[in-house]
Amino acid sequence: MSALAPTLQAFFTDRLARQRQASPHTVAAYRDTFKLLLTFAEQTTGTPPSHLQIADLDAPLIGAFLDHLERERGNSVRTRNARLAAVHSLFRYAALRHPEHAAVIARVLAIPPKRFDHTIVTYLTEPEINALLAAPDQTTWTGRRDHALRALAVQTGLRASELISLTVADAHLDTGAHISCLGKGRKQRITPLTTGTVTILNTWLTERAGLPADPLFPTRRGTPLSRDALERRVAKHANTAARSCPTLAGKNVSPHVMRHSAAMRLLNAGVDTTVIALWLGHETVATTQIYVHADLALKERALARTAPTGTTHQRYQPSDTIIAFLQGL
Repeated sequence: MSALAPTLQAFFTDRLARQRQASPHTVAAYRDTFKLLLTFAEQTTGTPPSHLQIADLDAPLIGAFLDHLERERGNSVRTRNARLAAVHSLFRYAALRHPEHAAVIARVLAIPPKRFDHTIVTYLTEPEINALLAAPDQTTWTGRRDHALRALAVQTGLRASELISLTVADAHLDTGAHISCLGKGRKQRITPLTTGTVTILNTWLTERAGLPADPLFPTRRGTPLSRDALERRVAKHANTAARSCPTLAGKNVSPHVMRHSAAMRLLNAGVDTTVIALWLGHETVATTQIYVHADLALKERALARTAPTGTTHQRYQPSDTIIAFLQGL
């Protein structure tokens, strides 16, 4: 067995699990990255993963792997950069254990992330939100579950991973009603609930009748919803809602779009971006600025406040045809 194999194993058991206490989501993302990388390296070099050396994963091979992700697997630049971040994390750990490979490691760590265009976020308007909430068939058990889940999602802005990991005990519906969740970066977060959302959740919990540790939104078998299942259900109801709200047909509705919609609701209500950052569990306020860029109405209101008071905007009209001719030169 090569030096790479025990280093990779120690990276997961020592660095991620013990030192960083990484979440299962992070561990799974890193695991998938190295499965893809080692498979690509085997196809490129002909060496089985258990016999690969650290020197085999040099900068040219990592660069070829990143190109493979984009060109052959069709991954986005964001995904490509996330895979590179996982590789960098492993090589920083390897640098402490294998200084004899310092040159190879330094060249891999020097590979920069790829720049990409920052697109304006997609979010739902109030009519679109109402149509999406009305889409589930509430005469069925799954329809009532989906309705409660979506009502909670668009009001709280929880991430998909946070929604599917909620338990019955996380819903506090008495005085000071709120949802408690363990968010990204292992940050404990509580989010207040409106009276409308409390009513919907109370009705759902009465029917749900689970133990405190049970999933808040389970499958028919009582297990937590998977992320894929959540995304499929959201897409299904979005297609249904598009029949009554045609503007939804042009939007790719996902759990993250519901999160964006919750943020835009807060922004339009005049809530400060620092509060929105705390509400959503953002690491920095800079992340929240994407919603300011997306809100055209907010920019128009800012523009209106810059106009001199007591004046009206009029287009200049020349008083004479010859003046108009000269003006047009």
